[in-house]
Amino acid sequence: MARTPKPLPSLEWLAPRLKVSRALSLLAFFALVALLLIWNLAYADLHGARPWVVLVIQLLPLALLAPGLLLGNARAHAWACFVINIYFIQGVLAAIDPARALFGWLEAGLSLLLFAAALLYTRWRFQYDRRRAGEN
Repeated sequence: MARTPKPLPSLEWLAPRLKVSRALSLLAFFALVALLLIWNLAYADLHGARPWVVLVIQLLPLALLAPGLLLGNARAHAWACFVINIYFIQGVLAAIDPARALFGWLEAGLSLLLFAAALLYTRWRFQYDRRRAGEN
């Protein structure tokens, strides 16, 4: 039994959704970077560790994703969905500690927003590209 393929949405329907999802993913990305920078430089108790070492470890995965996200690459957004799970887990673990609860909830929320926006952007971008290539 052959399944009939689901028709793709129109370009007019996809274009504004692409813009909004990309803007939200970039906003959440830069907000997460700013949160990590501010927290580690101003508030975190690093127990004698060098702040720049902690920042390099925390920001390296995001730095690797940054060029692709800035260029609007759908595959970079898809990879962001995988990588951002690290920050979600870190945020949930930090939220359990009363001294870091606010930071934890902010990190978990921003990572969840980035995950959802990047996922939607990836889906809609591939549909947009398929539609522009002439697929129905």
